[in-house]
Amino acid sequence: MAPPHDDKAAAEVNDDSTPKRPISNVLFIIAMQTEASPLVNKFQLVEEPESVFPKGVPWVRYYGKYKDLNINIVCPGKDKILGVDSVGTVSASLLTYASIQALQPDLIINAGTAGGFKAKGASIGDVFLASDIAFHDRRIPIPVFDLYGVGSRQAFSTPNLAKELNLKVGKLSTGDSLDMCPQDEAAIVANDATVKDMEGAAIAYVAHLLEVPAIFLKAVTDIIDGDKPTAEEFLQNLAAVTAALDLAAAQVVDFINGKSCSEL
Repeated sequence: MAPPHDDKAAAEVNDDSTPKRPISNVLFIIAMQTEASPLVNKFQLVEEPESVFPKGVPWVRYYGKYKDLNINIVCPGKDKILGVDSVGTVSASLLTYASIQALQPDLIINAGTAGGFKAKGASIGDVFLASDIAFHDRRIPIPVFDLYGVGSRQAFSTPNLAKELNLKVGKLSTGDSLDMCPQDEAAIVANDATVKDMEGAAIAYVAHLLEVPAIFLKAVTDIIDGDKPTAEEFLQNLAAVTAALDLAAAQVVDFINGKSCSEL
């Protein structure tokens, strides 16, 4: 795991290779259609009629121009058998890899809903900018493999963005289950996570592999250490929290417009 640091620093990763030219191509990776639709409407994007993705996959791409930016929003689409959103790390990693190859983004934004911990200061409707991302359900109790399983990474450094938009900053932990077993809980505590999702660390892994800056916006739909069942609270708050997420995402895009990655 990465050494602890001040969350308010918002992901201390930047180097001399960071492009100085203005950002042109922004790629949103969003797991659920419900989360994506308001942004598609906000930016007046259109669905791609002929997919750049492999034949047969359910992935969906919306694209268009907003101010000086080319905006792409990609979703993993509906499971071809069950018809539900293809959430989770497998779909997210495949979609991220294919999207980077096809669309060559300057910046990735993973926007989505998440569970939050009130003990770490999370409330329903809060939007967090993730500083660090790690897995909590890849347990490999062998030296060094254990660190690989956790896969801790820092998000791209955006101190100016966090300050300007007054976003909360916290660590994100990712796993493929909506609920939380005792082993996952222990790993999440070890990750020092404020929010928990089902895609972020997978997207971070691929973005790091292919050297594309990535930031993570997570809006809290349910309080994991609260007194309500997670699934019930998630469904109850999804619509309202998605509205808060999309407002924050739109503000992020407005801030990004005309700036280079090094200015974020």
